Amino acid sequence: MLDATGQATRPAHAPADHPKIPGPKIGILLANLGTPDNYDYWSMRRYLNEFLSDRRVIDYSPWKWQPLLQLVILTKRPFSSGAAYKSIWNEDKGESPLMTITKDQTAKIAAQMQAQYGDRVMVDFCMRYGNPSTKSKVHAMVEAGCRQILFFPLYPHYAGATSATANDAFFRALMEEKWQPTVRTVDPYFQHPLYIEALAQSIERAYSKLDKRPDILVCSYHGVPKRYLLEGDPYHCHCQKTTRLLKERLGWSDTEITTTFQSRFGPEEWLKPYTVEEVARLARDDGKKDIAVCAPAFSADCIETLEEINEEIKESFEEAGGERFTYIPCLNDDDAHIKALSAVIEENLRGWVD
Repeated sequence: MLDATGQATRPAHAPADHPKIPGPKIGILLANLGTPDNYDYWSMRRYLNEFLSDRRVIDYSPWKWQPLLQLVILTKRPFSSGAAYKSIWNEDKGESPLMTITKDQTAKIAAQMQAQYGDRVMVDFCMRYGNPSTKSKVHAMVEAGCRQILFFPLYPHYAGATSATANDAFFRALMEEKWQPTVRTVDPYFQHPLYIEALAQSIERAYSKLDKRPDILVCSYHGVPKRYLLEGDPYHCHCQKTTRLLKERLGWSDTEITTTFQSRFGPEEWLKPYTVEEVARLARDDGKKDIAVCAPAFSADCIETLEEINEEIKESFEEAGGERFTYIPCLNDDDAHIKALSAVIEENLRGWVD
């Protein structure tokens, strides 16, 4: 991350008691979902309460939802979620893998931006839930002299429960600033050629290391309630298009790749097919005993990939007769991914820096 605070100076012709003002900068603020501070009960409860109280995530009426959340879900779920986080925790750094990877991504992007634009820009990251908060990072950028901020939710596909709620938090943070900067938000990049290329390269590398080609590649996207699609959320269509573009780039047939959705929560119907059920069906009914799974909707490996895919979904496949399960990691801080994200940033900075 760049320290681009610059030298604060008093404006020309200003009186002696005028406050000093930092030189103007452009801020690039990356945003990811978030992470608990630790996997103990109270850290998990705080994190889950913030996450599951977001009306973009759970849009049930609060007078119905909050008693259930506070009295039932948050009494039990912090234990199970804490155990899941503990199984993947980066003990050396005392943080979740998502935090470690997001820091690495930010550092690499910052280096790219500094090489491209010098000290005119500063790069940092925030989390929608947990720390560092969006509010704290927006304020730090304003204090550092950022008169323009590009806000970049690290979700390739738009969904109300991801991109929109990240933007909500960003705009709420701006409401508290005396001197608001000019801002832009980044569009979803699910069909950007460099993103598709980075995905394709990661799959080709993974396949090249296997002694036998998997029977099928399962592209597992995080799910949302089907109702959201019917109400106008484009997420399902964005995911389907990513799979199609990836298939075309790889030169594969329809039988070699499929789209599924994971992480279902609650009683209502979500986008189908559900990954945990589909991998079992592939093994049991279609005779697909050797599969690979990737997670194109996640910019960084996290609890949903390292624990849910690599443990729960893998177990479902093997219990149905599956023999070899290959998880292909998220793009994380891979050079091709950083190149793609940097290109998206550069495209969105046009007119601010040329």
